Amino acid sequence: MALLPILTLPDPRLRQISKAVETLDAEIQRLLDDMLETMYDAPGVGLAAIQIGAPKRIVVIDTAKQEEDRSPLFLINPEIVWASEELSTYNEGCLSVPEYFEDVQRPARVRVRHLDRSGDLLEFDAEGLLATVVQHELDHLEGGLFIDHLSRLKRERVVKKFTKAARLEAAHQARAAGEAAENVDA
Repeated sequence: MALLPILTLPDPRLRQISKAVETLDAEIQRLLDDMLETMYDAPGVGLAAIQIGAPKRIVVIDTAKQEEDRSPLFLINPEIVWASEELSTYNEGCLSVPEYFEDVQRPARVRVRHLDRSGDLLEFDAEGLLATVVQHELDHLEGGLFIDHLSRLKRERVVKKFTKAARLEAAHQARAAGEAAENVDA
C-alpha cells in the first residue's frame, strides 16, 4: 500500500467527471487499498479516487470514531437511488479544501447502490453522518466540491483564497529551484 498525494483546490482535475470502472482487476484493488491508507493518514472519513488524480467512480469511506474498530466501505460505481425530502445540516470539510469548514444542507437519508470490492452489486440505506459523507464523496465523482453548495459569495472567497495560496506556493518553489540552480553553478 502507498500514501498518495491529495489534490487540493484550485487543481482543475477536481472538476473532472469520473468514469465508470469496467473491470475489478488487481490495479483497482491496489487503488482501493492505497486510497484507504491515504484517507486514514490524512485523516479523513471519505475519499474519492479523483481526489488522488484518478478519474474513476471509486469511493472509500469509514465513519468509525478513532476509538472504534475500523469499518471501511468500498464503493465502486456508486449511485444514489433514493433520497429523503427531509434535510439535515452538517459542518463539512474536505481533504481537497483543507482547513475550511462550512454548514451544508443535504438529504437526511439516502439509498446507495454500488459494487463492492468483490464485484457484488449491493444497496444500503444511510442516514446521519454516513449519508452526508456518501453524498459529499459522490459529488466529487461528478466534478463537484462541497463549496458548490454554499452561496456564490462564500464559494468565490474560498476559491480566491486557495488560488492565491497556490500562486504563492508556486512562486516559492520557483525561487527555491532558482536558488538551488545557482548553488550548483557556483
